[in-house]
Amino acid sequence: MDNPYTGKISQKGQLVIPAAIRKALGLDKGSKVSFEVKNNEVIVKKLPTALDWSNLIAELPEEKVEIDKNGQYDPKKSPNFHDWMVNG
Repeated sequence: MDNPYTGKISQKGQLVIPAAIRKALGLDKGSKVSFEVKNNEVIVKKLPTALDWSNLIAELPEEKVEIDKNGQYDPKKSPNFHDWMVNG
C-alpha cells in the first residue's frame, strides 16, 4: 500500500477510510480501531476482536503439569514444562 489515499472529515467529525485500506486491514462494519497521535500524524490501528484472540490462543501449546506437594513435577509426563518455564 505505497499509494497515498485521502479521506474526508464529515460535519460530525467522522472519517471515511478508503475501501482499499479497509480491505487490506479486514475492517468491516463495527470493527474497532485505535488512534494515536505521533509527530503531527494520526496512526490508525485495527483492534483485535474476540475471534482474533481466540485464534491466537488456539495456537498455543498445551501441556498438563501435575505438581506434587513438594513442588516437584514428573518431567516424563511434562517434557516441555522446564523449557517453557526457563525460556518462555
